[in-house]
Amino acid sequence: MANAKVQTFENHARIIPAYHQLTFGLIVVNLVYRIYVTAVAFSMDAVMSLFVAVALVMLFFFARLFALRVQDRVIRLEMRMRLAQLLPADLRGRINEFTVNQLCSLRFASDAELAELARKVLDEKLDDRKSIKKMIRNWEADWLRA
Repeated sequence: MANAKVQTFENHARIIPAYHQLTFGLIVVNLVYRIYVTAVAFSMDAVMSLFVAVALVMLFFFARLFALRVQDRVIRLEMRMRLAQLLPADLRGRINEFTVNQLCSLRFASDAELAELARKVLDEKLDDRKSIKKMIRNWEADWLRA
């Protein structure tokens, strides 16, 4: 996917303003208002409205969590296939040792540095996404993430 901006560790997190800021802000404002209404004018209707507001907050977070979980599963499959093609023979047998965190981090590594980083990640048992991503020298952009 062509994109004018170069993706790096510093800017790779995807923020959708209409979702992350506007929608979340409206849901929080609604929750705060429903708490206020329930506190000053207690009624069964107010309590039910508060329950709906809490459910909306939960829905917001679970929708994001579920999308990210599916994305991680796809990345796991994609990276196992990529590693099977690019790793030297001695590392291919260790592909199933990679954790989801390791695979999701290594996906940004270029083909040229993937084997070296993969070996380091496995040998040193590195599992922190942020620290693994910071080791990448030649960043491969991923513009299609959730």
